[in-house]
Amino acid sequence: QVQLVEYGGGLVQPGGSLRLSCAAHGFTLDYYAMGWFRQAPGKERKGVSCISAKDGSTYYADSVKGRFTISRDNAKNTVWLQLNSLKPEDTGVYYCTAERLCTSAGGDYWGQGTQVTVSS
Repeated sequence: QVQLVEYGGGLVQPGGSLRLSCAAHGFTLDYYAMGWFRQAPGKERKGVSCISAKDGSTYYADSVKGRFTISRDNAKNTVWLQLNSLKPEDTGVYYCTAERLCTSAGGDYWGQGTQVTVSS
């Protein structure tokens, strides 16, 4: 069964950090670009970051540049998103997606999401 599973979300104070993980089951991530999307309450789901399959190039939304870091380990079939200096506006459900290229739409495979809440 093809599946992406995210975990690592939680409640954190402003300025805090979290590390989100996305593990693939039933397929290998080697040939997929991996993206992280975020859906804030009452808003559309939007891309936050992506890492390419070919050369590991990384992309970030302007709102998270310098604070979030995406990484991958194909041997572990896992992608991570390190969230630092968190702000209340980072609150939302974070989803990972597997796609052929980094796009603004995401791919065919999505995880179930993990909730991140930034609040004092």
